[in-house]
Amino acid sequence: MSFIYNKYMEFGKILKELRKENNMTQVQLALKLHVTDTAVRCWENKGNEPPYKTLCEIAKIFEVTIGQLLGVEEY
Repeated sequence: MSFIYNKYMEFGKILKELRKENNMTQVQLALKLHVTDTAVRCWENKGNEPPYKTLCEIAKIFEVTIGQLLGVEEY
């Protein structure tokens, strides 16, 4: 990952950075996760977090741990 770890970084910001680093649109990520692009938008911009199962899938897609995804572990 190229962005700098910040222990106060929110899930939505981390998700957005990971998605952009991987040249993926919100629609493309939504399709991979079998959710709507509105759900992805809400996660990135409104502070919502997906269910645990979806967090696991996101972590797999971006090859990070759930702790890293949630901003509680350093990269």
